[in-house]
Amino acid sequence: MQLDLVLKFLKDLSRNNNREWFEKNKPRYLQVKEHFEDFLEAFHKELVKFDENLAGLNPRKQGFRIYRDVRFSKDKRPYKVNMGAGFSAHGKMEQEPGYYIHLEPGKSFVAGGFWMPDSANLAKIRQEVDYHPDGLLKILNDRKFKKHFTGFDDYDRVKTAPKGYPKDHPHIELLKNKSFTVSRYFNDQGVKDKKFVKQLAETCKAIKPLNDFLQEAIS
Repeated sequence: MQLDLVLKFLKDLSRNNNREWFEKNKPRYLQVKEHFEDFLEAFHKELVKFDENLAGLNPRKQGFRIYRDVRFSKDKRPYKVNMGAGFSAHGKMEQEPGYYIHLEPGKSFVAGGFWMPDSANLAKIRQEVDYHPDGLLKILNDRKFKKHFTGFDDYDRVKTAPKGYPKDHPHIELLKNKSFTVSRYFNDQGVKDKKFVKQLAETCKAIKPLNDFLQEAIS
């Protein structure tokens, strides 16, 4: 699982993000992709030890394409400068909670929860927070959870109270979230460490109760 080679390739790609360079280095990319899929396989073996909902997944198929969709983007760089993968009960975290791994030089992280729920699922999650806040608060305040996270990521929130909830709601800061995710970052040395997969699994195990809460909310 030579993740040092993965990071080195991504670093070189960020400096040469064009089709000519990529095609010239295509054999190198395919080798790096193989290393990444070996890593996903090892990671998946650890995940299923505490989340049996993932048992049916093919870990080598959980990675996202490196090719960017530039049709509607001002940024016309053709390739992503990271390698990522999603693990959830039915695949790659599409409208369900799960775990996400992101490898990028200087910006690697693992995340979990529910990213960008649609309007129907967001309403269900907010209703669950409104009706049963103690369950969520217990998760967020758990010692094992707090070892890895300080709370929800704050990149995707409304600025005021969401429609249907008063501004003085006791849990308004939780209800403002539009995505319910948590993240833990790793430096490059951490990614290269032989204990990296175990550390990722330990972090994801702390996320599991949150995913269960979110899954129950949308079921």
